[in-house]
Amino acid sequence: MTEDEILQTLTRILRDLLMDDSIVLAMDTRREDVPAWDSFNYINFIVALEMEYGIKFKVSDVESFENVGAIVKQTKALRS
Repeated sequence: MTEDEILQTLTRILRDLLMDDSIVLAMDTRREDVPAWDSFNYINFIVALEMEYGIKFKVSDVESFENVGAIVKQTKALRS
């Protein structure tokens, strides 16, 4: 699975979660760049991502993700 495919999946998940089809995530997107992507929705997003790919992030990873690219890279690493 490529980083671009993971990015597309993350975009779909966040669009569904926030009910906003205009969201377009990029590798450098930060949570504060997306309206309504608050801490509660961030946790729901992480859980949905874990369920989608059958993976489990460490709490320290979830707390340290600086942007979408970091989430994509860790997702890819856990899938390998």
